[in-house]
Amino acid sequence: MRGRREIMNTGAHRCQLEICVDSVESALAADRGGADRIELCGNLIIGGTTPDPALFRETRKVSAIPAHVMIRPRFGDFCYSESEFAVMCDDVRTFRELGAEGIVVGILRPDGTLDLERMRTIIKLAGDMEVTLHRCFDLVRDPFEALEQAVELGVSIVLTSGQKNHAEDALDLLAQLRQKAGNRILIQAGSGVNPGNIERIYKGTGIRAYHMSGKVRRESRMQYRKEGVSMGIPSVSEYAVFETDEDKVRQARNVLDQLNG
Repeated sequence: MRGRREIMNTGAHRCQLEICVDSVESALAADRGGADRIELCGNLIIGGTTPDPALFRETRKVSAIPAHVMIRPRFGDFCYSESEFAVMCDDVRTFRELGAEGIVVGILRPDGTLDLERMRTIIKLAGDMEVTLHRCFDLVRDPFEALEQAVELGVSIVLTSGQKNHAEDALDLLAQLRQKAGNRILIQAGSGVNPGNIERIYKGTGIRAYHMSGKVRRESRMQYRKEGVSMGIPSVSEYAVFETDEDKVRQARNVLDQLNG
């Protein structure tokens, strides 16, 4: 297990690899595979929600890898009610107290613009934690306006697929965003990123930070299986477990290290 200081002192010019995880096992796989940090979530099968604090504490018991924690109270859009926003604020306070290195968050207004007032409140509550503007960015009306607003807010990272389902399909916009961002804010490519396409995305955009899950499907340990009963999304088997694969993380790390060279 690598120390947190060792991971964070990898150098400003090193290509970064963030792995999104929703279990201790996946966090360990990300750490062993060479990730720079994890995005800790709950419920990645529905795009990620705020994890339980107990998951953060358990992860910290076995891994020192830096963790940026998802702050998202529910599945769906990013336009939140007053009560949902209150929950988000409380979650930020909780994970700051627990020692998370960062949060991953985004709030939109009904007109498709960033909710600047609420974002300022969240960022103030985050204190010295880094703040990533997550892929709500891919749903804004004007990505260049949102980029400038993120800079003004003091956001550290913008996670984006270039307003497409997969980053690989948005090389032109991603390249423009990276150029506009300059050294003011880090553009991190995510969604559909894998060891097989990182080099293509890098060469097409110049982006040096990548976000992926590296997940694989593993069979449940259940021997007795009740057919025809669904506990959630009907298309997802109750007897499938999705976890980060250490080898996929290591392959991505190797690609990025070669690009660094």
